[in-house]
Amino acid sequence: MVYEKLSKNALRCMYAAGAVTGVILLAVIGAVDYFWVFPEDIVIGKWISLGAALFILADVCVSPWFRFCRYRYGINEECIDIQEGYLFVKRHIVPIERLHKLEMRTGPLDRAFGVAKVIVTTAGGDVTIAFLDTERAERIADTLRKRINAIAAEQREERREMDHGRE
Repeated sequence: MVYEKLSKNALRCMYAAGAVTGVILLAVIGAVDYFWVFPEDIVIGKWISLGAALFILADVCVSPWFRFCRYRYGINEECIDIQEGYLFVKRHIVPIERLHKLEMRTGPLDRAFGVAKVIVTTAGGDVTIAFLDTERAERIADTLRKRINAIAAEQREERREMDHGRE
């Protein structure tokens, strides 16, 4: 199977999403530190907050790069194969004939960076091919839609033949 890599737009989108998440987490840590949990005389609380903030900043800077470098996907006549992860690499293999539904989705950050997600649904759940350039996502969705329709037509034909054989 030939695996495809993501474009640089995907990396930019990953960094932007990480930055948004990091800002939210830092705001929560700051609010908890300032308003509620740690009185001024407990120094250890300030050190814990500082450590958590540094960890979040490091994660925002490092995790998008690792996720980008490890993300691969491949599509052939038999299956969709997706490898992704940061610390732990996951691999999703979905047989094409098991696909039930196909969806393309974009969020605000996705649209800003020109990327989209293709979500395929099987009886076992959803699998997402994320951070695709919009044109590539449309091509993939169209190719998979045609393949799903061809499989459905083959199954209908097989059922017709079986029904005619019983008569």
